[in-house]
Amino acid sequence: MTLQQFTDQMGRIVEFNHPPRRIISLVPSQTELLFELGLNEEVVGITKFCIHPTDKFKITDKVGGTKAINFEKIRALKPDLIIGNKEENLQEQIEQLMKEFPVWMSDIHTLDDAVEMITAVGQLVEKEIEATTLTTKIKNEFLTCTNLFGPVGSKSPLSVAYFIWKDPYMVAASNTFIDHILSLIGLENIFSEKERYPEVTFEDLKKASPDLVFLSSEPYPFKDKHVNEIQKMLPEAQVLLVDGEMFSWYGSRLQYASNYFQKISFFS
Repeated sequence: MTLQQFTDQMGRIVEFNHPPRRIISLVPSQTELLFELGLNEEVVGITKFCIHPTDKFKITDKVGGTKAINFEKIRALKPDLIIGNKEENLQEQIEQLMKEFPVWMSDIHTLDDAVEMITAVGQLVEKEIEATTLTTKIKNEFLTCTNLFGPVGSKSPLSVAYFIWKDPYMVAASNTFIDHILSLIGLENIFSEKERYPEVTFEDLKKASPDLVFLSSEPYPFKDKHVNEIQKMLPEAQVLLVDGEMFSWYGSRLQYASNYFQKISFFS
């Protein structure tokens, strides 16, 4: 092991003994990525939301939530490296961790950012070949799902509202990874003029009159009753429950996303 420096996606220099032997991941999609790259022994700590892969989730120590980090558990695990994300983790908690441990942070808004993150993590953990194989597969897969939702005989994309929360209702808007994925598969986000994850009302929804309404499985677990509720308000729209992991997890799960998008496009 040698002391090396790496630059994270926030432009910070992170120095640690390379390759790291004890890694803590604070982001579900990046936790899944680490296991996908073959780090079965090196990942010593994850969050309670890092549910994939299920066998690793059951046996790996939990260090709290993405926004409720247990510092004592992290200290007890003595990590060589902690991997987090600008959006999913709280700034003040990450800054506290940085005082004690090397912390590498991702900052992801687009598919290119996700590919860059996977490549960078491969370098961090000495799994460059595995990371390259994965990113090549992801890029090739997404070539097959461009403009999936474009209506036949029209150059105009279908419009969509993507809900992530209830009470209050919140949607994914501009400057989010979800918004970018929606655009890649040929959908127009009706709330793209808003920033990040705004609250919206039924009046906003009816005024926007989307062709599609996607109710995500996470972070709020929308159910069939919510589909029926919104369908009554928008009888001409197609309202679907969708797998939120396919739209928002920017790690190795992206290799399965294009097949999922093709399946749901048949229901739109």
